[in-house]
Amino acid sequence: MLVCAFAVVAAVGLVAGSAFLFRKLARGKTGDETSSGHAGAMLSSLFLLVFAIAIVVPWTTVDSARQNTYTESQAAVEAYWSAAALPAPGGAEVQAGLRDYVGFVLDREWPLMASGRLSPEGSWRLDSLRTQVAALNVTDDDARGAKGAALDRLADLSAARRQRAADAKATPPAGVMLLTIVTGVVVVVFPFLAGARPRGLALVPMLAMAVMLGVGIYLAWDISRVFTGGLAVTPDAFASALQEFQRIPESR
Repeated sequence: MLVCAFAVVAAVGLVAGSAFLFRKLARGKTGDETSSGHAGAMLSSLFLLVFAIAIVVPWTTVDSARQNTYTESQAAVEAYWSAAALPAPGGAEVQAGLRDYVGFVLDREWPLMASGRLSPEGSWRLDSLRTQVAALNVTDDDARGAKGAALDRLADLSAARRQRAADAKATPPAGVMLLTIVTGVVVVVFPFLAGARPRGLALVPMLAMAVMLGVGIYLAWDISRVFTGGLAVTPDAFASALQEFQRIPESR
């Protein structure tokens, strides 16, 4: 949230600085000033529009990915509950497999997602659990119901994992960052193109605008990565799932 606020402040400051510099330093006829002012306003609006896309799209993507991690961890908890109703020793083995899977995601797989990928081992672990449950030999109706529920919950867990894989690869629309840089640079140099010739202390606003452009673009790039950067999704949901496992009775 703070990163987004800084990025927005940098973008607004860039546009405001450009407008101030042009008004103070532009020289020419009234008609030229009017045309230049209109062009400057249009360029500033275009920059703000593109910059807003560069901020809002990653922000919503990260928020959605964070919610998806809680969906996946909740599916693991529900699967653990379902495994508790399975006959021993199969139920206890499935619960142990779920604990291992969540611990694997938390400790070993999460760092890999910074590079936009998941470990194939995680999928293999889930497939093994589903095969293990499917192979359980149950005779009474309660056990069959528990087996079906466990398979359903494991299917939900697999679907949530696939969504996390998609989230790890998610990036802003192609060209948005490039267009943000181009429009930002145009906003900075536009006063010069319109006739401004700053000297001495008058260069200070120009330098401030360049700095704000750099800061804004860096922050926009920083939040574009879902599992790293300023808004990175953390594995809190899976840590909570491990704690939740401790209060769920084990299969006996």
